[in-house]
Amino acid sequence: MMPDVETLYAVTEATWPPADHTPAGPWILRTGAGGGKRVSAATAQGDWREDDLSAAETAMRMLGQTPLFMIREGEDALDTALAGRGYEIIDPVNLWACPVEALTTVPVPRVTAFAIWEPLAIMRDIWAAGGIGDARIAVMERADGPKTGLLGRINDKPAGAGFCAIHDGIAMVHALEIVPHHRRKGLGVWMMRQAAFWAKGQGANWMSVLCTRANDGANGLYASLGMTVVGQYHYRILPKPSEPE
Repeated sequence: MMPDVETLYAVTEATWPPADHTPAGPWILRTGAGGGKRVSAATAQGDWREDDLSAAETAMRMLGQTPLFMIREGEDALDTALAGRGYEIIDPVNLWACPVEALTTVPVPRVTAFAIWEPLAIMRDIWAAGGIGDARIAVMERADGPKTGLLGRINDKPAGAGFCAIHDGIAMVHALEIVPHHRRKGLGVWMMRQAAFWAKGQGANWMSVLCTRANDGANGLYASLGMTVVGQYHYRILPKPSEPE
């Protein structure tokens, strides 16, 4: 049976973990250490009141972070309350999944994609050029359980980097970055297939990946591979006050 969206939320947390997370009343507060929104956003874990939102905002500011909440499916009341406090929607995300066998039907051409851990210097360079710096590589290093980096090549030249980790039999790909002048050449397909072959060898049954809804190219890639959108989430962020003119 296809993993449900709640399961994929848990896989996301396990395979892309924050530096720290703290239960605080009806919230889970995360310390991102510069690793991005996924590892910095607060999430609800129970019933909350308006005063609890103020307390969460204060706690996030004490951590040196802008107030930021992840809104998952079924959390319409929280979404509405945050909108009323001036929070803006940012980065709606699709969660894609498919059986691992769906991506292992075609062999990966030789020297096209590799599963490698620790990441090579060239992989770090590709990530850095795409805005995936040391803080996000630290997220990868924190992930427990089976994990690997992905290196893609075109014409014998490094052209892509990615990360894949497994939780509860589900592999999730993160930080898939293709060098801009090598995009739309099919490398993303081979890197996803390489991730699937690696995941199958580790005993995983399912492949999954996250993608912002605005990224038409990547969403098209995952659809072309036969993956299915299982669910979504988005963030609500409190804009910083504008400076007086």
